[in-house]
Amino acid sequence: MTEIWDGLIKALELLVSLDPEVMEIAGRSLRISGSACFLASLICLPLGSLIHFRHFRGKRVLINIIQTLFSVPTVLVGLFVFVLFSRAGPLGELGILFTPPVMVVGQMILITPLLLGLIISALSGVSKEIVDTATSLGASGFQTVLLVLREARYAVLAALIMGFGRAISEIGCALMVGGNIRGATRVITTAIALETSKGELALAIALGIILLFLALIINIVLNRLQQR
Repeated sequence: MTEIWDGLIKALELLVSLDPEVMEIAGRSLRISGSACFLASLICLPLGSLIHFRHFRGKRVLINIIQTLFSVPTVLVGLFVFVLFSRAGPLGELGILFTPPVMVVGQMILITPLLLGLIISALSGVSKEIVDTATSLGASGFQTVLLVLREARYAVLAALIMGFGRAISEIGCALMVGGNIRGATRVITTAIALETSKGELALAIALGIILLFLALIINIVLNRLQQR
């Protein structure tokens, strides 16, 4: 118990003093997960709108598959990305394995089904009367899509925040394709796992507090958006 208490005190000292290593790891985590969420949103917003507004055979099955992939294991995504970008893989010539860019790719693949499903759900929550009114007033298909997105903006933003939370809190994919290299690919979750295994509780607890603080911010923002 004393060891845990001492670790907590040292962790608070690291946070208050803005320890360079702690800030570096936290900053890298935010950059990688933020980039993954931004790039995934560029894909999921138009694709989700296309799936929602188009009527085609197998649409319900496709949505069920997307929703099933919400809980895809992070290590499975990590394995897929590792094989894809390994030297023997089809994209191995790029040489980006164990670098931040491939971690961004891995997190993008991980959160894309979540963003896609939640965006489709957000658009489905908009009253059909709004679409009918816009169409009757002569709005084009693109204008109608923009109008529905505007009406569902809070739900869409909540989906993006949930995707970011999923990305920054995962460990399996980041560890497998990033390699947890100090000063290069080490992020909050992989650093916590490593430092705990080494018995360095102070750094692990400090990073854990940061991760918990980020989760708290995400939860507060989501609650505010749900109220709106």
